[in-house]
Amino acid sequence: MELQDIVDEVSRVLGEPVVLEDRDFHLVAYGTHPDELDAVRQRTILHRRSSAEVQDRFEGYGIATSEKPVRTPEDPETGVVARVCLPARWNGVTYGYLWVLDPRHRVADADLDRVLRHAARAGTIMAGQARTREHLADLARDLLVADPATAEIAAAEIDRLGVITRDRPVRAVALHLEGEPLNLWRLPRAAVATTSDEHVLLLTPAADADEVAAAAHRLHAERTDRPELLAVGIGGERPDLVDLRDSVHEARLAVRVAREVPRLRPVARWDALGAYRLLACGPRSALRDGTVAPAVRPLFAHPVLTETAAVYLDHAGHAQRTAEALAIHRQTLYYRLGRIAALTGLDLADGRDRLTLQLALTFRPLVG
Repeated sequence: MELQDIVDEVSRVLGEPVVLEDRDFHLVAYGTHPDELDAVRQRTILHRRSSAEVQDRFEGYGIATSEKPVRTPEDPETGVVARVCLPARWNGVTYGYLWVLDPRHRVADADLDRVLRHAARAGTIMAGQARTREHLADLARDLLVADPATAEIAAAEIDRLGVITRDRPVRAVALHLEGEPLNLWRLPRAAVATTSDEHVLLLTPAADADEVAAAAHRLHAERTDRPELLAVGIGGERPDLVDLRDSVHEARLAVRVAREVPRLRPVARWDALGAYRLLACGPRSALRDGTVAPAVRPLFAHPVLTETAAVYLDHAGHAQRTAEALAIHRQTLYYRLGRIAALTGLDLADGRDRLTLQLALTFRPLVG
């Protein structure tokens, strides 16, 4: 029996709507609900998790340690209806909660006794899945260390578990975290997740990388008020799991670029980064020295001129299109271009000077 089957069966037996959340109040599964929901249940389904305030509220009833069903009262002021919490436990540890809406107080203790075994089954399944994810995260970390022998052992174990087989090309996906962590329960099964610094790293078959990246971005976007700032990076394809370290490096660089270049969001692919792939060529200080020419640096003290130069180059030096994009008169554009030339000493009619300016404008946000 799967977790969704358990939710459906408990709802059928009790005759009330049911959801299953993990111990961090991430939504795992839910059944059919009426059109009219209380505020907490509506938020849980729409945002795929409960808020910190809701967690504090219900944990105050002792649900995290209870071995028996816990009834929580209604709150007419906030529109919260009465509920029953069935802790999903295994081996003395709570792994999740089956929540039963009970607005009419129709759920009897005898009915709860009939479904307790389903809550226990959910706890067993969730414990197994949690252990598997933790084991896979450890294997992923081993896979990315410098020791080839350790990486080979980890790759063989991931293959043995049937998550990612050795006969398929692979890619790394990196997600820059903003706020709270991902709901790992809802990631595609083809992804092995681990964390590194400020990134969540997802290792996946190359054919599934786009789907995994889109799902990861969607899940993380549910947790922030500024989803437009989130970025995901996809590294280059590699033939085997033991080769993924380079793809991870590329995925991290892709995220870094996407965070600074809005047009590349939400998902930036290493294969499509163009000149930004120079970021992989050396340390940041060396790249800064190589791309941000001293002649261009005085320009950065003038934001309007910096923007004008960038738009002018993006439009291949076409004055009319540049003026329209900046919503200025062409004479104003010519005046600004003259100031840019005076500040930098560059001849904007010279292709080499324009390349010097383009490199500096492109890489300065990324290399400081």
